[in-house]
Amino acid sequence: MEPFFTNSNKIQHIIKSFNLTKTLFVSSIIIGEAHIGKRTLARYLFPNAVYVSAEDQKQVELALENNEELIITHFEKLMNPQELDFTNKRIIATANYVTNSSIIDTLFAFIYPMPSLAERPEDISFLSKKFIQEAQSTLMLENNNINIENIPLILTQNNQSLRQSIYNYIIKQNMSIDDIIDMLYDYFYVHYDGNNNYKKHIKIFEKPLIEAGLKKYGSQLKLSNALGINRNTLRKKIHEHNID
Repeated sequence: MEPFFTNSNKIQHIIKSFNLTKTLFVSSIIIGEAHIGKRTLARYLFPNAVYVSAEDQKQVELALENNEELIITHFEKLMNPQELDFTNKRIIATANYVTNSSIIDTLFAFIYPMPSLAERPEDISFLSKKFIQEAQSTLMLENNNINIENIPLILTQNNQSLRQSIYNYIIKQNMSIDDIIDMLYDYFYVHYDGNNNYKKHIKIFEKPLIEAGLKKYGSQLKLSNALGINRNTLRKKIHEHNID
């Protein structure tokens, strides 16, 4: 059984509602954005159910003929959902969005809107800690104490982008100078084209060097001294790289 992690009252309400009806032959659908855990929740609640994707309607129809309990994912991708017969079946469907609300109302006895990760702040902290541990284990790194507040968490794609932002942060924090040099070598080898490559690519070095220095020192005067260049040269480079 796939684990499902949540501290959200909204999700716990959905779980309780499912538990009250899970022995009945009724149809239910969970609707919400991609990568919020709909499929994992369905498999957590119904671990023995047959699993099928609505990307293949023939497979869905065949699964309906041979099973009383069925999880149907990506329900929005069905071409002709009105042709399905859910009579005497326990159907748990998931969908990223509703294509035809009247068909959904006809087919499903229970409709559960599932909130996005941004609407579940109590889960963001919980999942962030989980993904940090996962990343450190996967990358075979020491379990260092990482402050979540330092990580620029990205929630645009819910769990997927949250996990990616944590992995990216941890990878960057653990890169050595040699790793950075190797990465730049590979980038430049692929992107060398035409003329003026020095001018074209110099911002890769200068822009982050100046931005980090401005944040660290808090003034152009201190940064110009740290870089060993005069303030006019620094101002010119700030303007060239559109640094605020």
